[in-house]
Amino acid sequence: MSSHQVRTRFAPSPTGYLHVGGARTALFNWLFAKKNNGKFILRIEDTDAKRNTTESYEAIFKGLHWLGITWDEGPDIGGPYGPYFQSQRNTIYEKYLNLLDKRGFLYEDQGAIRFRSPRKKITVADLVCGNIEFDLSNPITHPDMTIRRPDGSWIFHFVNVIDDIEMQISHVIRGEDHLSNTPKHIELYHALDAVPPLFAHIPLILNKEGKKLSKRDGGASLDLYIEKGYAPEAVANYLCLLGWSPKDNREFFTLEEIIQKFELSQINRRNAVFDTDKCYWLQGQHTQKMPLSRYRELALPYIQRAGINYPSLDELDKVLEIVKEKVRLFSDIPSWIRCFFDENFEIEPEAQQKVLSQPGTSDRLKALRQALAASPVWQLETIEATFKNLASQKSEKTGNYIHPARVAVSGRTVGPSLYHMLQILGQEKTLARLQKAEALAS
Repeated sequence: MSSHQVRTRFAPSPTGYLHVGGARTALFNWLFAKKNNGKFILRIEDTDAKRNTTESYEAIFKGLHWLGITWDEGPDIGGPYGPYFQSQRNTIYEKYLNLLDKRGFLYEDQGAIRFRSPRKKITVADLVCGNIEFDLSNPITHPDMTIRRPDGSWIFHFVNVIDDIEMQISHVIRGEDHLSNTPKHIELYHALDAVPPLFAHIPLILNKEGKKLSKRDGGASLDLYIEKGYAPEAVANYLCLLGWSPKDNREFFTLEEIIQKFELSQINRRNAVFDTDKCYWLQGQHTQKMPLSRYRELALPYIQRAGINYPSLDELDKVLEIVKEKVRLFSDIPSWIRCFFDENFEIEPEAQQKVLSQPGTSDRLKALRQALAASPVWQLETIEATFKNLASQKSEKTGNYIHPARVAVSGRTVGPSLYHMLQILGQEKTLARLQKAEALAS
C-alpha cells in the first residue's frame, strides 16, 4: 500500500444493471478520494464469464458517468496498475498463487486449490463499525477457503485481495454485507506479508419492508432514474444521505458541497431505508434551484426523443422557464410543452368531457376570444385584466374562463400559468385555438 496517497476503488461485476447500492458505494469511494486529493479507480470484476454481459458493462459506465463520477484509472483509460479487467490479470494471480504455495499456505482438495487458514482470532479495525473480533480457529465454522476452482477459475476473495495489493488501494469502502468476508481477506494479506488497507463497511440499503433492496424492488436500478428523467445531482444527493449524515442536519447539497463535508466518521451504522418519495422531493429542490441553462440541458434529450421541433433555443427557454417550477421529472416535460410548438396537439378525453362539454363553454370561449382580439397590446398584465374584466361583466368566476381557455390552447386541464402561456403563444395563435375549441365545445 502506498504510504500517503488515498487510493479507493469501485469493483463491480458486470452481471446486471447498476444497483443503487453499487452506485452509492462508488459515490462514497469517489467522494473520499476527492476529499483527500487521492485517486479513484474503477476495476471490473469479470471472472464469472458465464454471467457477464456487454449490456452490464455499458450500464456501469453509463450510470457512473451520469452521476458525475469520473475515475483516475480504469478499463477505458488505463493506468499504472492495469489491466483493469480481472479477466486479463491471470498472470498476476498465478504469481501470487505460487508465492502462497512456496510459503506452505495451499493444498489441493478434489481439484480445487484451498488456502490453509492459520486458525487465529482476527480483529477488523473498521472505520465505520469499530473493532470487531472474528474467531477463525474453528474449522467447522471457518472452513479453509477455496481460492481456485477445479475448472481453473478464481474465487472472488483471492483476486479481490491481490488486486487491492497490486493497485495499492489504501481504503476499502464497501457494503456491510462484505464485513464477514474481511477476516478471510486479512488472512491472505498476512500470508503475503502485505499491509491490509483500512476498511470502512457502509450500512445496507433496505426496502420499506426492512429487507435488503433487491432487483425485485421498484427503485433498485439506477437506469430507472435516468429513464424517468431525474437530475443526476438530485440522485447523487439522495444516495449520499443513505448512511451519511453531516452535522448540520441539512439535506440539500451540491456534489461540490458534499466533497467538502464528506467524512467516513459521519457514516451511520444504522441501515438506510430507500425512500423514493424523499428522492422525488430532492429532485424538486434541485430542479427549482438549478439555472435554466442546466434545466434545458437535462430536458433536451427527452424533448428530442419525443420529436418536438422548437424554432430556437431562445423560444424553448421561454417555455421551459414557465414549466420549470411545475415539472420535476424531465420525462414529463414533452407532454407539458408540446402544445407550444405543435398545432396538432390532442385534446385529452378527460379535458373534453370535464371542461369543453359543459353547458355554456362555447359561448364563454367566443366572448373571451372577442375580448382578447380587442386587446391593443399582448402583455401579461393586459391578458390577465381581459380575463378578470370579462368575468366581472358576466358576473362569473374568472376560473369559468381560465379552464376552457387552458384546454383550448393546450388540450390539458393542468399546466403552467395560463397568462404566461398565452403571452408566449402570441395573440394570433391564441385566437385561432380559441375559435377551434368553440366548435368542439357545447
